[in-house]
Order: sequence, then C-alpha cells, then structure tokens
Amino acid sequence: MRWTEEQYTEYLRKNNKLPGKGLILTPVKKQKYNNNRVRVDGILFDSQLEADYYNDLKLQLKMSTIKGFCRQPEFILQEGFGDIMPITYRPDFIVFFLDGTYEIVDTKGFETDEFKRTQKLFKAKFPKLRLTVEKNEKVNKRAEAFEGQELWD
Repeated sequence: MRWTEEQYTEYLRKNNKLPGKGLILTPVKKQKYNNNRVRVDGILFDSQLEADYYNDLKLQLKMSTIKGFCRQPEFILQEGFGDIMPITYRPDFIVFFLDGTYEIVDTKGFETDEFKRTQKLFKAKFPKLRLTVEKNEKVNKRAEAFEGQELWD
C-alpha cells in the first residue's frame, strides 16, 4: 500500500514525529550524560543546550548581528598514518562575525576529562583559533537579552 503525503503527515502527527517541531526524542537507552536528543528544523541535536544555541544563532543571523555560522566543522588534531586513523575534533559550531573574525563554539552541560584533553590538543595545534565553551547559564542569559525580539517578519 502506498500512502499519500497527507496520510504520511497524519501518521507522523499522531505519533509525534513531525520534523522541525523541537521534539525531544525518547532514547532507546539512557544517554551517557543525561542529555535529551532534540530535533529542530529537521536537524537532530545531541542536547537541548545545542538546539537552543542553534536557535540563538538563527536569531542573531536574522538580526544581522553575525555574518553566518556553520554546524560541526571538523578539525584534524593529529594526522593518521598507515592503519591508524587521524584524531579529529568536531565542535558544535563555528560563528562568523561581521568584523571578519570567527569563533569555534562547543556547547557543554559540563566539561569531561576527555573534552579537557581534546581542548588541550586543539589549542596546541591551532593556537590562534578561539575556542569557546558555552554552558547552560550563558545561553539562557543571551536568550533573555533577545526576549521580545521578533524572529520572523
């Protein structure tokens, strides 16, 4: 049996699976750091904090306070050789500002020992790049500053 687009949309609506509605997906197993995976604009984020930061960046882009942003750029911290894979780091965002500068942003509920090691490797390999760790408190304060601003015309 083939479904029409309307039938499929109705099925998704009944089962709370419509993309882009900020749905919190129920994980099959408990997440390691008690984060909830969230889908916004059809993009699956690893945490509510990352999704909130994404929405904040969209608002800043709409208000022309930033030039743009990119999700999950990949940096090679150590080259691979032979059968050994390279060591890579994938932060959450890179934000491009109007003055031509940019900032690498990683959202964290808390910093793990693994992240601290990765951060040291990143700073050693790319000393001129600015890496910022965004935590819950910072994102919430920025959201309050934009409160009342219209995102959509």
